[in-house]
Amino acid sequence: MKALFTRGRAARAAAVAGALSLTLSVAACGAGSGSNPLQNGGSSASAAPADTVVVGSANFPESQVIAEIYAGAINASGGKASTKPNIGSREVYIKALTEGSIDVVPDYSGNLLQYFDKSSTAVSASDITAALPGKLPGGLKVLESSKAEDKDAMVVTKPTAEKYSLKSIEDMAKVCDQLTVAGPPEFAERAYGVPGLKSKYDCTPKSFEPFNGGAVILKALLDDRVQVADIFTTDPAIKDNDLVVLDDPKNNFIAQQVLPVIKDGKLSSQASEALNKVSAQLTTDDLINLNRTVSGESKTSPKDAAAQWLKQKGIAQ
Repeated sequence: MKALFTRGRAARAAAVAGALSLTLSVAACGAGSGSNPLQNGGSSASAAPADTVVVGSANFPESQVIAEIYAGAINASGGKASTKPNIGSREVYIKALTEGSIDVVPDYSGNLLQYFDKSSTAVSASDITAALPGKLPGGLKVLESSKAEDKDAMVVTKPTAEKYSLKSIEDMAKVCDQLTVAGPPEFAERAYGVPGLKSKYDCTPKSFEPFNGGAVILKALLDDRVQVADIFTTDPAIKDNDLVVLDDPKNNFIAQQVLPVIKDGKLSSQASEALNKVSAQLTTDDLINLNRTVSGESKTSPKDAAAQWLKQKGIAQ
């Protein structure tokens, strides 16, 4: 069993069967009730100087790597940037951004749009990109989106796919009452989770098993304790374990381009251009390779993985 790197949405690194498995979950517990938005998993470091752009990240490795890429690009352009990693879920880091304890955070376009506009029907990358700026609250902006995409997917093992003749979620719906689905706890309530499977495909699973950790989700899937798992498309575990990603013809899982969300008025034009330069070059394959670099045998830190990527792309020395 190889490494698992999941988002989405949130929980983190763990080892399974001798291999390091990283979690990715871009949404988890909501923001705490205290005045400090970084109390839930965030850094307690002192405030950065006024001329320094603070780049935050969610509490999963892919977000941390992208945050380091953003900070490195700003520094390479002649600006000043620092990072505040592992802040928490979207509920927490958007609050931190709004209140000004961070100035930039990487996010995923489709989920960000649905976070602010729960009635949105946009599914394509272009429609989401067009709709998003008008749905953000005052004081927040998005910069250019990248081609890099990381989205939820319904994933099964090959034996399960063969047993039930599964190629798509439509196929899954025909036998849904025989299948147990695993995912992070929030998958039970999010629009794209269990409710989305019901509304889009009339698929009500036999049961839903919530897990706080991608390693546990992967093990449950490989052990056939569950038959379907919510795994993110940039996770190296999909290829490493020869898993099958089910097609989603009704777009339950909408486009999810990586893009920077910024505090309006904080970034200079030079810093914004540096982030747009990153978006122009960041690809989905890059995300998969970065995840493998961080979660694989080399156990490269997010900061070092980001530095390697910036050098390869000619953005930094």
